[in-house]
Amino acid sequence: MNTTIIGYPRIGILRELKFASEKYFCSEITAADLEKTAKEIRTYNLALQQKSGLSLIPSNDFSFYDGVLDTAFLLNAVPARYTSLGLSVLDTYFAAARGYQGEKGDVKALAMKKWYNTNYHYMVPEIDDDTDIRLAGTKPFDLFTEALENGVKTKPVITGAYTFLKLARYKGTKTASDFIAQTAAAYSAILDRFNALGAEWVQFDEPSLVTDMTADDIKLFTALYEKILAGKGSVKVIAQTYFGDVRDCYKELCALPFDGIGLDFIEGKKSLELVKTNDFPADKVLFAGIVNGKNIWRNNYASTLLILDELKKHTSDIVLSTSCSLLHVPCTLANETKLPESIRKHFAYAEEKLTELAEISSIAGAEHPLETTEYRLNTALHSEPRSGRNDAVREKVAKLTEKDFIRLPEFAERERIQKERFALPLFPTTTIGSFPQTQEVKSARKAFRSGELNEADYESFLREKIADCVKLQEEIGLDVLVHGEFERNDMVEYFGECLDGYIFTEKAWVQSYGTRCVKPPVVWGDISRAKPMTVKWSVYAQSLTDKPMKGMLTGPVTILNWSFPREDITLRESALQIALAIREEVLDLEANGISIIQVDEAALREKLPLRRSDWREDYLDWAIPAFRCVHSGVRPETQIHTHMCYSEFADIIRDIDDMDADVITFEASRSDLTILDVLRENNFRTEVGPGVYDIHSPRVPSKEEIKAAVNKMLSRIPAEKLWVNPDCGLKTRGNAETIPSLTNLVNAAREVRNENS
Repeated sequence: MNTTIIGYPRIGILRELKFASEKYFCSEITAADLEKTAKEIRTYNLALQQKSGLSLIPSNDFSFYDGVLDTAFLLNAVPARYTSLGLSVLDTYFAAARGYQGEKGDVKALAMKKWYNTNYHYMVPEIDDDTDIRLAGTKPFDLFTEALENGVKTKPVITGAYTFLKLARYKGTKTASDFIAQTAAAYSAILDRFNALGAEWVQFDEPSLVTDMTADDIKLFTALYEKILAGKGSVKVIAQTYFGDVRDCYKELCALPFDGIGLDFIEGKKSLELVKTNDFPADKVLFAGIVNGKNIWRNNYASTLLILDELKKHTSDIVLSTSCSLLHVPCTLANETKLPESIRKHFAYAEEKLTELAEISSIAGAEHPLETTEYRLNTALHSEPRSGRNDAVREKVAKLTEKDFIRLPEFAERERIQKERFALPLFPTTTIGSFPQTQEVKSARKAFRSGELNEADYESFLREKIADCVKLQEEIGLDVLVHGEFERNDMVEYFGECLDGYIFTEKAWVQSYGTRCVKPPVVWGDISRAKPMTVKWSVYAQSLTDKPMKGMLTGPVTILNWSFPREDITLRESALQIALAIREEVLDLEANGISIIQVDEAALREKLPLRRSDWREDYLDWAIPAFRCVHSGVRPETQIHTHMCYSEFADIIRDIDDMDADVITFEASRSDLTILDVLRENNFRTEVGPGVYDIHSPRVPSKEEIKAAVNKMLSRIPAEKLWVNPDCGLKTRGNAETIPSLTNLVNAAREVRNENS
């Protein structure tokens, strides 16, 4: 069987792209230097995939920031506020991705949202009534030619026409259907160019086909591709789907003149059933996603062969593939020098998944597959018992009752008690938690981990940083303070290190957005709290001020969603195990005098199933209770906060209210505060802090800009329920941006407070 992948990580095995990009942003290197690093990464990836024996190697899966943003620039769908700056093409691109503030203007970045059910974020294209969608860029063709020069005829990868139009935000009166003709013409032009270049295959990524589709959606999809494929020439076109199944449009998809269809047999609950029930077109190639592109566990060859045996009954032309792009897993196990082999052998990162594809292909083509060495070794691996079972933890989960998920007294009475206790001013100001992780902080942490700095000196350093942070917040005038989180490398990894059942990697970096990479910990066994995790630093910070100090925790659903989860127990079981551990920490903080505790659920929306019919049973029925379990035991005068990051909240806003937190902060700045109408329409009872400025951009918001945002909020949110805060933690920003931004935030809140008193 031939093999391929949907895409490969583009950050470099040691995050070379991240560091080069950030140097470019600081004017420490030139655009030519940045492109040199990018080309080195692409060349390395190409050679690696070629060596693995991959039959079809993708190109254009590389991006300086985001693939959807690349497509917007390819199709001329770039708002005039960026192109009018008069910057280079590269700097215009980064202005759209990060915002721009300089001598040529001041613009915010495009909105950023979660990429379906992953922790990756994409840039939301903007289309207004005057947008002229047409082929305007050359990047896919340049990278195809670059690979040809290295002796490889690749499979170019481009965001599909339907998915691009579905992900876009429409700023005028027109809708996606108004752009069918323009978009189809642009994609036809793309195929014409690849025909001229001699491409054999082109992959159009259409993950939006696995979401709930209406009759109008199906009509939009078919209308686009009837036009695009009408004169496609000799090039073969793949409609590539992932993250689920295409139950709503399988017949329409198969009826269109695609040459290949990519289906996900990992997350696609009904993919195999669709093929078995409806058969598969004889004139098309099935690109079968049978290697998990989102998790790091070794593939179970026995299970995979069963899927392939079923598929072979319905088609003879199968190409083995990953379930989605390998963007969502780390690059290579080669850098994991500290993991014991007893653990390491269970993992497969991107590079190892190339080997898995080759082995599955070899086994599937063997006369006696079950007798091959690769199959026997894999079967033995999956038969081994794993360590990490904790019967006491499992018993605690089993004994949970309804009262463990209910906090008393009810919300209104708690709100009254807390208003009296804290006596905060109207529009209280706070931050989301973290303060800038400067190079000084990172160097000290690195020195401590390597043994160059002893524990006493490191703790002395942290105390000094916390004291400076508390003093700074008091000088700025914030009402509710935080300790800054200087001891934390990551909001999930830090807690994982304090929990039994987790294991950690050295360099298993995964791109979250742009230059931001995370290193998810791995859930290996049953989870329990090994020791207090935050109490010492929160209590110390509170001792430095008379103002309320928030204890800062990460919630169970986010810890799980931002980890590589186990596959041998349910996500519900893992979430409740983590919830019980975080509950112990919450009660410990309360017992030690911390009166405001923030339990971040930044990723709550992230793993919501893509189909509404799966929301309750497969997710919300355990995710919301897991959060409630964390705080149900605290006293009424203890105020529980939570925070959520970039996501679409509107469709689960009542579930968010049902989390029964006292205050919720969330991203709103990049989405022009569109969530406000939803809050009002649903009579949202929880006090709220929609972010008044975007921390993912290096620009400094003015006082007037923040005042305008607060006043907009006041038109939809009762004054007594409104908090004023940034939209996320300040970890990735510098002091040069953070201090003036927070100063403007506090001054804006004070002025609005005076105007409303």
